[in-house]
Amino acid sequence: MGFYARRIFPFLVDYALRNQEAAACRARLVPLAHGTVLEVGIGSGLNAPFYTAQVDQVVGIDPSPALLGKARGRLGASAAPILLACAFAESIPLASGSIDTVVMTWTLCSLRDPRAGLDEIRRVLRPDGQLLFIEHGLAPDADVARWQRRLDPLRTRISSSP
Repeated sequence: MGFYARRIFPFLVDYALRNQEAAACRARLVPLAHGTVLEVGIGSGLNAPFYTAQVDQVVGIDPSPALLGKARGRLGASAAPILLACAFAESIPLASGSIDTVVMTWTLCSLRDPRAGLDEIRRVLRPDGQLLFIEHGLAPDADVARWQRRLDPLRTRISSSP
């Protein structure tokens, strides 16, 4: 694992997603989780403080060992126990139908194969389970959308896990 993957990438991800607006979104979404939870793309653990006693356990997966290292420092802020695993969403190391709630916050764009990741999420989610997610997309404002398209190659280079 190179310098970028160990130092720069984890810092950029944590910094970009650690703001008041993102925290407000997390505060509305994450407390809806219950039972056994899978957090896909747990990253640096920014959702940890928002899990409630309605959660029996969180299994947080992320392909970045460096981000998982940052997440370890935030586990104490959670009302629920959190287990961390270095894994990709496209191959979740859990039994089929074993998860009550899946949480994803700004994760889908980082998956190598979003379709395969969503298929795996469906596999591990109980039939009556819930998927809670926050995602971003193309802005409805044409000028903003134009800038998003211009900046996308740079964003992809910076934010893609090495």
